[in-house]
Amino acid sequence: MITPDLADLDAFSAVAQARGFRAAAIRRRVSASSLSQAVRRLEDSLGVRLLNRTTRSVGLTEAGARLLERLEPALGGVASALEAVNAFRDTPLGILRLNVSGVVARVVLPPLLPRFMAANPGVTVEIVSEDSFVDIFAAGFDAGVRFEEALEQDMIAVPLGPPMRFALVASPAYLAAKGTPTHPSEVAGHACVRHRFPSGGMTPWEFEKDGEILRVSPGRAPLIANAVDTLVAAAVDGVGLMFTFPDFVGRELADGRLVEVLADWSQHFPGPSLYYPGRRLVPGPLRAFIDFVRAERTAGWVKES
Repeated sequence: MITPDLADLDAFSAVAQARGFRAAAIRRRVSASSLSQAVRRLEDSLGVRLLNRTTRSVGLTEAGARLLERLEPALGGVASALEAVNAFRDTPLGILRLNVSGVVARVVLPPLLPRFMAANPGVTVEIVSEDSFVDIFAAGFDAGVRFEEALEQDMIAVPLGPPMRFALVASPAYLAAKGTPTHPSEVAGHACVRHRFPSGGMTPWEFEKDGEILRVSPGRAPLIANAVDTLVAAAVDGVGLMFTFPDFVGRELADGRLVEVLADWSQHFPGPSLYYPGRRLVPGPLRAFIDFVRAERTAGWVKES
């Protein structure tokens, strides 16, 4: 009876699902060559070709498709069994990999992570911060954190923080020289510093008061950058108005280098959500973080902007 190594079967399943060695390697955090060797060993032990390989793609042979169809439920059962053992530990073990946006890494997570890690000493949290859209599953992450407009529709979403808002700020020197806007419509006549995302888009400037929502076109932008610190420094130096999260300019507002303008028009919006592919076979570290986040929400969020 042929008894292939379980690790080789798992490697074949990963490559077949990802439709490529490189994508599977990124997802599994291993080298593509190790997966290639594992699949080759499996094919040699079975005496059949399981994958058709070209320089551009990897496809299943008929034998490979038949094996994958029978193999996936079995591997799922193994993963479920191992996860059941994890439930008997006092705390889960393993790595929690999160892909988050810049504001989440800078504002939302810092108050939460120390308490989560204290309650789960067996979990290592790995955070990657980027503002571009990412296929979290293909990139090897357990979950992502984004705002509502960036969430993928087929994902499960769990709210991660309280409502947030944007603030319009400027230096006292700039306002003394150019005047202070008293209505959002006046923003178009001012110089502005703006943040550009990796996608090429820039945050729309929306204001709200008494149910009235206004989206305005900012005025001339002497500076456009993807680095928040660069924009904050420019605003402090009087280059123009800046539309940003209050937490990004907390010290500057506190010491008077910046002041908030049109605060009564500041629009609140839902905070970010933790999102992940599905409820089945959720890894122990991620399950612990989901439970922690839900408990935080029930108890009341740490802070609001």
